[in-house]
Amino acid sequence: MTDITITESAQTYLLGLLEKQDADGIGVRLFVSQPGTAYAETCLAYCRPGEEKPEDEQIQLDGFIAHLDHPSLPYLDEAVVDFVADKLGGQLTIKAPKAKQPTAAFDGPVEQQIVEILASEINPGLASHGGDVRLIRLEEDIAILQFGGGCQGCSAVDMTLKDGVEKTLVERIPELKGVRDVTDHTHRENAYYK
Repeated sequence: MTDITITESAQTYLLGLLEKQDADGIGVRLFVSQPGTAYAETCLAYCRPGEEKPEDEQIQLDGFIAHLDHPSLPYLDEAVVDFVADKLGGQLTIKAPKAKQPTAAFDGPVEQQIVEILASEINPGLASHGGDVRLIRLEEDIAILQFGGGCQGCSAVDMTLKDGVEKTLVERIPELKGVRDVTDHTHRENAYYK
């Protein structure tokens, strides 16, 4: 079970927001977008009845349920959701110290090696172009990767994938046969090279 703290003041504040939604059984969903990257953001959203996912971890709070997004669980560990009142009303804060860290979200040793190499050797170089790459899954000894930031839609991504990422990973991890990019590169707004 993920170790997460939702303070009493945060619960009271969130319950007040949920009561204004006029939807019986509404809760909140906590998740991390772009987890394990420098662009990770911890997010809190409404979770209306029927939007729950069977794999969610649930926390029963006073008056509502917090749904923790399953793929985000390792990144939400040790997170603290708090509300601090002030003269202007107050502010809800979410501090998730592991959100930007590559994590041991994968069980196998090959996956662990890939995550570590991406974090320590490949992503620091891609960061200079505002980009990153992360492991989605391992499929028959092929690393399924997704690019983000300045790499998404970049005209040089094929060269980066084959000459940089794949070459490094295959040299370092003999069990790995190759890599495959599953990024939707039609979105080019943030691309480093267009």
